[in-house]
This record gives sequence, structure tokens and C-alpha cells, in this order.
Amino acid sequence: MLVFRPLFDPLSSTYTYLLGDSAAAEAVLIDPVFEQARRDLALLRELGLRLVATLDTHVHADHVTGAWLLKQRSGSTIALAAVAGAAGADRGLQHGDRVAFGRRWLEVRATPGHTDGCLSYVLDDQSRAFTGDCLLVRGCGRTDFQQGSPQALFRSVHEQIFTLPDSCLLYPGHDYRGITVTSVAEEKRFNPRLGGDVSATDFAGYMNHLGLPHPKQMAVAVPANLRCGQPTEEAALPEEPAWAPLTFSFGGIWEIQPAALEERLAADGGPRVQVVDVREPDEFNDALGHLKDARLVPLSALAARLGELDRSRPVVTVCRSGARSAQASLLLQKAGLDQVANLAGGMLRWRAEALPVEGGAS
Repeated sequence: MLVFRPLFDPLSSTYTYLLGDSAAAEAVLIDPVFEQARRDLALLRELGLRLVATLDTHVHADHVTGAWLLKQRSGSTIALAAVAGAAGADRGLQHGDRVAFGRRWLEVRATPGHTDGCLSYVLDDQSRAFTGDCLLVRGCGRTDFQQGSPQALFRSVHEQIFTLPDSCLLYPGHDYRGITVTSVAEEKRFNPRLGGDVSATDFAGYMNHLGLPHPKQMAVAVPANLRCGQPTEEAALPEEPAWAPLTFSFGGIWEIQPAALEERLAADGGPRVQVVDVREPDEFNDALGHLKDARLVPLSALAARLGELDRSRPVVTVCRSGARSAQASLLLQKAGLDQVANLAGGMLRWRAEALPVEGGAS
């Protein structure tokens, strides 16, 4: 079965697309964003998919690709247009190439015009196509830098995208209004720049008079993307928690597994971690019991009692199932605590793994 997830980066209004073959447990990401690599890897892990490749539609000018970082974290292959000449790419794509993930594949179509290295990716059954900045919803990418050409873009859209089935869904690289999808039939009819009776001359006249300022991140993004997103300084890498082996969830929560927490609580020199149990008082001593040295701070009182916590020490939040404590961990992070994790599965998992408790039923 095909797995499809559209993802969004609010800072650059970039859409990233995850496509996977659930039977083969393989996936690709189209246009990943550097700052969202942690999110993307969390989703892949939760869906049980292995990232085999990242595909960029072009050398972006408004954000830095996550291709290099994802390769470091997952071993994925970096692929983009060969003509882009990006250092560090594992595969230079040409028109007509295929990129496989499991039994599914994407067809590579060269669609220059926004840049000379723009590619669109068409799903094997032509039910979906990913057009990057070549064709947007009722619009298109600009053509005034990075070897852009209105004439080339007009040909690309009409020869490579509008020739797909009318029912083919089109997914753009960006949208600044929150619109997520369109179709070939819609854009052929309603796109004010490229649809209807618009000619190549009409289109060139329109595009040559846009008068837009250059993207704010262009001076940073383009050089970085010509390195496939590899930072020039190690300090630019996102920091990972060092105080425990944590897992980042797609829901945006750092989690610690029960065995890892038990190991840290049993470490020499006493507990190095503050355990905050956010259940109600009557639950603290119920059949599940509680962790030794846990501090009872009900979720409803947590905001008012932040001063009781030592901000220099890691905090693990705990509840019955991990739901309320997940909310508590987010509250603590928003309050400025930077070493916070939620106990995965809560006291139910802790007891199921036969780890030590105080109180509770045997």
C-alpha cells in the first residue's frame, strides 16, 4: 500500500512529501527542510519506514535542504538534477530516470524554467505529480534568477505537466495561502499565468514584469543547497539531548523508555533526574504505585509550581499512560526548561516491564 504524507515548514512555506511502500517498508522524501529533519525521521520511525532517498526538485533559494542531514542520520541517498552540479549528491538525475522505493517508483521529468535544474516527480500510476516551484496552485515559480527562463518554464508546464491525465493531482513545492493540492484539469483551465488561452508571449510578458525582491534567505540557501545542505560549521547542526537516550516523536515530544529511566534513577550518587508525577493525589498511591523519589505535582498545578523544579537537572514527567505527562513536558519546555522528557507509556508500561515502584498492588 502507498503511504503518502504531506508535511509543511511554516517558516519558508515549503511542502515536504513523504511517499512510502508499506509492504517493503521503504520511503522517499521530496524537498526536505534542514530544520525539520528531526520531525521527518520521527514520522518515518513511527510508520516503520526506512528512508532510501531524498529528492530535491531544484536548488532552493528560500530554505536549506535537509538532504545531507537526513543522510547522516539515516543513510539515505541524495538525489537531484545532475545539471545542478551540487557537491555531495549521490545521484544526478536526468529526464526519464526512475527512483524506486519498494515496488513503487517516481518518474523524473525535467521541468526547467524556474531554475535550469528543476525536476518534477510523477508517481508510477500518474495519479500524483510533485511539481516543486515549476507549477504552483494557480501560479508558478519566478524566472528571474538561477538561469530562469519564462520561455523554458512555459514549455515545461505544457509539455511535461499538462500532458498528464486531467485527473492527476498536483502537489506544489510551496503555497503561501495554505492550499495543498490541485489537479492538471484545474490548472489547465484556471491557472491565470499558464492556463486557458495564455500564449508563450503572454506568459513571458507577465513574468518579466513581476518586480519581486529576491528571497530573504537566498544568499545563505543557494550556497548551502549546492552542498546538498551540509553546514560549513559543526555548530550549525541541531543539538541532540545528551543526558539520556531519548526518542523524538512526530507529535513533537521527547520520550524516554522505562528501562533507560530506571538505569538513570539507579545510578551511583543518587538520582540525577527529577521525576515529576502529574497525576492526581489519589492516583499517586493507587494500584499502579509511583516511582521512588517522584515529586507529585498534578498537571493542573504544574504552571504555578514551576519554582519547585531545579532547572539545572533533567526532568522526566510521568502519568498513568503517558498522555497527561506528554502535555506536561510541553508545558515545561515552553517555560524554558531545556532538559525534559516524557516517560513513554507512563506507569502502565513501567509496571508491565516489572520495574520497581513504591506503593501499589503486587
